[in-house]
Amino acid sequence: MFQKNISLKPYNTFGIEAYAESFVSVTSLDQLQKITEKHKDVFILSGGSNVLITKNIRQPVLHLNMQGKSIQKNKEENIVFVKAMAGENWHEFVLWTLENNFGGLENLSLIPGNVGTSPMQNIGAYGIEIKDVFHKLEALEIATGEIRTFYKNDCNFGYRESVFKNIFKGKYLIINVTFQLTKNIHKLNTSYGAIQTELERNNIKNPSIKDVSNAIISIRESKLPDPKEIGNSGSFFKNPVVSIDQFKDLEKEYPNMPYYKVSDKTIKIPAGWLIEQCGFKGKRFGDAGVHQDQALVLVNYGNATGNEILDMANNILKTVSNKFRIDLEIEVNII
Repeated sequence: MFQKNISLKPYNTFGIEAYAESFVSVTSLDQLQKITEKHKDVFILSGGSNVLITKNIRQPVLHLNMQGKSIQKNKEENIVFVKAMAGENWHEFVLWTLENNFGGLENLSLIPGNVGTSPMQNIGAYGIEIKDVFHKLEALEIATGEIRTFYKNDCNFGYRESVFKNIFKGKYLIINVTFQLTKNIHKLNTSYGAIQTELERNNIKNPSIKDVSNAIISIRESKLPDPKEIGNSGSFFKNPVVSIDQFKDLEKEYPNMPYYKVSDKTIKIPAGWLIEQCGFKGKRFGDAGVHQDQALVLVNYGNATGNEILDMANNILKTVSNKFRIDLEIEVNII
């Protein structure tokens, strides 16, 4: 069942060369349960889009590859519940919902990774987060082999956060996720970022959910590198949230600093702008580098090691902290 000494380079979007001492691709719940009965200390690998591997993995590596999608019956006229297995590719799943005229996920188009990891980090883009469309998920508790259902309130969603990234990290394996979407009357979110500009550029005045998706795909492709062409994990750092008082002090020094108001007491500052102001945008350290168009994205130009990318990231953290007195957080899981 397990393969030995398998390269993980094809299984992580950074394209880092590392090896698993033992590796298995899991395609069914039955297979997953049998494996976790014998192996409690396992390393879970899904789409590999939010991980930086810095060493070979000695634990048994389980590549979650369970596939399948289904539409759940619902009496409410404008609501549909859609369930997807953890191994489904996220963007392909989003496109499938759009083909069925189900609304809610269009702003999350072209995000790398699989369905199973989407609630773990509460993925978000262009004004929408998973928590906004999440209904429930089923997860296998590794210690007991029991399957537990988690609803929205159970997940403690936050900015790129959930219980699966902190108190339940390594304790549960997400099997499937069910989303609550719209099926007739869709509520579009086109005010965030450059969505409206892109729609106007294409002379679209009354956009459909597919139009919004296409606009976001176009924007993302123009700003973010394709992991198939150059290794990366998308946004490497979280956008920091600071107090109003701290922001006002910074604004005196940097009057052109962009920001987003989170609440009456807090302000979000784009991490990419901070990194760019420190001179890292487009900078290269061997095969590790900061993308030339988006400073929030760290890239592997070919043969960078995970530790080389991590060293670069730590250099960025230190420099931003010294210049702006802001401590950035790494969004990617470091292994």
